[in-house]
Amino acid sequence: MLPIFHPLVSDLPRPQKFTNPFHYEPHPLCLVAAAEVQAYIAADGALRADADRGKMFGVLVVVDGCGRLGYLAAYSGLLAGRNDHPFFVPPVFDAMRPDGYFKTREAVITALNHDIDDILESESYASAKCGRDRIMRENKEEEDSFRRKMAEAKARRDERRRSPVGVSAEEEAAMVRESQFMKAELRRVRRRAKARLAPAEAEVEAVEAVISRLKARRRQMSDALQRWLFSQYVMLDARGRRRDLCSIFAETPMRVPPSGAGDCCAPKLLQCAYLNGLRPVCMAEFWWGASPACEIRHHLRYYPACRGKCLPILTHMLQGLDVDGGSPERAVVEPLEIVYEDEWLAVVDKPAGMKSVPGKGGGASVLEEMRLRRPGKGFVELVHRLDMDTSGLLLVAYGIDVYKNLQAQFAARGVKKRYAALLDGVPDRPRQGIVSLPLSADPLDRPYQKVDREGGKEAVTEYRIMGVDGGRARIELFPLTGRTHQLRIHCAHADGLGTPIVGDRLYGHPGGRLCLHAEMLSFMHPVTGKKITLERRRAFVGAEACRP
Repeated sequence: MLPIFHPLVSDLPRPQKFTNPFHYEPHPLCLVAAAEVQAYIAADGALRADADRGKMFGVLVVVDGCGRLGYLAAYSGLLAGRNDHPFFVPPVFDAMRPDGYFKTREAVITALNHDIDDILESESYASAKCGRDRIMRENKEEEDSFRRKMAEAKARRDERRRSPVGVSAEEEAAMVRESQFMKAELRRVRRRAKARLAPAEAEVEAVEAVISRLKARRRQMSDALQRWLFSQYVMLDARGRRRDLCSIFAETPMRVPPSGAGDCCAPKLLQCAYLNGLRPVCMAEFWWGASPACEIRHHLRYYPACRGKCLPILTHMLQGLDVDGGSPERAVVEPLEIVYEDEWLAVVDKPAGMKSVPGKGGGASVLEEMRLRRPGKGFVELVHRLDMDTSGLLLVAYGIDVYKNLQAQFAARGVKKRYAALLDGVPDRPRQGIVSLPLSADPLDRPYQKVDREGGKEAVTEYRIMGVDGGRARIELFPLTGRTHQLRIHCAHADGLGTPIVGDRLYGHPGGRLCLHAEMLSFMHPVTGKKITLERRRAFVGAEACRP
């Protein structure tokens, strides 16, 4: 028996279809397998110390050729600096072998890095730059000094010309000659400066040319090694067909595999099962340890496979399996209600589970519904949007001028909004305050957003904790900006409120509906100029109130 095949003794029924890795509820068999893996991690001090910093683990329940039920376990990337822990499946390709092609070529690239660093930090290079910079300063001082003389001479000539007695033709000619001479002398000053600087610049450029050649060689070697590495990841599907990562990602908008592709849990688990004649039954991935700084991960929470790295790979690897085609969308159980309407605009109360605008996967949307309800309107457009899982007030414009006016109010932060939310706990924060965490889309794991302190867009939310019911905080949220998933991340992230919203299947714990409701909207009417303030409250009392 394979040492990585762990027998699973259970009378639990097996699923009819294999797990959709991008949307699933962990099957009870996966929960049993995951509990064993978690116990194994907890019992190994070295593994746990590294895993506690944050690591994704996965289990794949399988049946071997003799019909015995068991599971495989995996972790993404490296664990405690290794990819060969005997309890877990091996990597698809072992790039860590000290004598392997990857490590030996990597050593050459590392040596190039050292050569570049040695030159950059050398005394000769520092001396050459220092000499060049000194001559440049001296040249500038000389030119600046001569320019001051020119300015003083011009001032004297101008003053002489303003003399009440005037100037003679001979004096004017002399002043013109003086001006011409000084301009010519400035050009000579510049030529002498350039001649003095040339040898020093040449010395620096010679060193930098060597550095550029080394960097170009390093880049070529790195690119070639990366291509070679991805070509070694030859992924199987359930029918035994093989494709390497370069071929798989050539058909995607990215064209090339992202770093780390092929080293996530799901591809490693399926590859090991296919290679060893094991039939996949169900699969799940869970997070262990601290959350990353930019993303939101909760200890022992189950997560879908990442889309950027794994979607193209798993699209190939799952061929030949009967995969559950479940959708992450929730059913809409409430009608779309119009709260306010006149000839120019409407405000509607969007139910949870309804999209704001049409999107992938079909399903009802506010925009389509309003266009069906108001076929006589030549222009019907949403002025802003809410997440599909969020309920609450939305503005609908019935004309292009109204639409532009309301959008301008949003851009100028003239529209005021208040959200009600129920948090899955009580934040250890002041009763009111401001959360400011810049956000950007996670290109490798859509639709998730992430905290991005380097390139993210400003996202600011005021909050007010209103009370606590059953160990859960009721809060009001006032977004000052309108970023995607802003309120959900500002509540869940450790640098925000550190407590996810109840029912948040992306950044918290799934179950029931998302307890987030846009309950107040205030704006200036684009035509009448009157202030419009509308409220539609929704009480969130315990978990039951948040189920559809």
